[in-house]
Amino acid sequence: MASSGKTLGFFSLTMIVVSLVVGMGIFGTPAKVAATSGSSIIFFSVWLTGGLVALCGALTYAEIGVRLPVMGGYYKIFAECYHPAVGFTVNALILISNAASLGVVALIGADYVSDLLFGKPSGQGFTVAVSIIAVCLFYTVNLMGLQTSSRMQNILTVVKTAVMILLIASVLKGIMVEPHGYNENSSVYKIEDHGWLKLYMISLVPVFFSYGGYQQTINFGSEVQQTSIFPKAIISGIFISILLYVGINFAYTQVIGYERMKNASAIGALLCEAWFGKTGAKVFDGLMFLSVLAYVNVSLMSNPRVMYAMSQDQVLPAFFSKRNSKTLALTGGLTVFAIITIIITFFGKEVDNILGFSIFLDSIGMSTSAATLFILRKRRKNEEAVSGGWTKWTPLLAAIFVLAYAGVAVAVIIDKPLAALTGVILLLLLTIVYFIFYHRKKA
Repeated sequence: MASSGKTLGFFSLTMIVVSLVVGMGIFGTPAKVAATSGSSIIFFSVWLTGGLVALCGALTYAEIGVRLPVMGGYYKIFAECYHPAVGFTVNALILISNAASLGVVALIGADYVSDLLFGKPSGQGFTVAVSIIAVCLFYTVNLMGLQTSSRMQNILTVVKTAVMILLIASVLKGIMVEPHGYNENSSVYKIEDHGWLKLYMISLVPVFFSYGGYQQTINFGSEVQQTSIFPKAIISGIFISILLYVGINFAYTQVIGYERMKNASAIGALLCEAWFGKTGAKVFDGLMFLSVLAYVNVSLMSNPRVMYAMSQDQVLPAFFSKRNSKTLALTGGLTVFAIITIIITFFGKEVDNILGFSIFLDSIGMSTSAATLFILRKRRKNEEAVSGGWTKWTPLLAAIFVLAYAGVAVAVIIDKPLAALTGVILLLLLTIVYFIFYHRKKA
């Protein structure tokens, strides 16, 4: 690895964007969106709208990344543009939420391994063991440095993308596959009962979060070979994600049927069944575990960089900025994040239910982080590095993006007021913790 640490080229950064966006949700979320949308026109409209808003966000964060090319950029934009207290509170909660989500995803991946090997769920000991092995495996990969972990991510993402293209191509088989089960606890909405606008807005919320994740790309700002790569990679990654999402949703409606896919379980497995018959479920188990591995690796790549930046600003202990002198691996933050994730696996998937506030927090985080573009522009931050005709449109696109996610935050408040209140209380508590710590440090 180069001593400068500028490891990531265009392809590697593009693959990071795709892996941050395209996760396991695309194999389940469309069934829920079909149930809330009320019509196939609204169904496809919300996926296209989500893609366009994501493209606005991609161009926004591309310029933010160029203007502030630092490690742990998602913390630094809050700290520099608002206040270090804001950077600490928002990112501390996001780190906790991300560690919990990673633990839960690893456990879900273990369930798929169990089904693949034994055809049935295994006990808690097996799922925890598989989860820990997965985390430890990619912890080791990341200890070897960003060059090694990014190459591994490239392989995982390319394979997953190829398999998704294969699933999209299931429409060429010209057959229909019947769902094997439904989520009976979820409602099916009808336009005549709720109106198209309400169903459109309800359906947009999960779609927006299906397209999220790419904002974390700015955490790698100081490790990109050239700042000019940022816009190209983020935009390319979002375009690939949009094509995959729209393509696989089209496949769902053609192979399963829009009406029959509403709240159907394991719809991704049905596309595998179109290709492989009864063994399709096993292929799907393998695909899901592959998605889990890609998520584990990219999470261990991204989150320690936020910890590093927070440690550099002395809002976290110096241990979090420890690095390996040869590989430049972030040994401090990486070790702590991996340990927290492993501990969470012992508490089970129920941890995810406690994190209801994370949707509200993510929407607030996306809206306020994108708004930093206006502050960075006003300060003319790194002005000489910003180039290209696309930049004259980014203020307008950023405004659209900020308003879109502010709207999602309002929708979450209306739909889940307790979760939103929990998020606000936690932010206030962490703000108090920050000022107590900060003033003690200054003293």
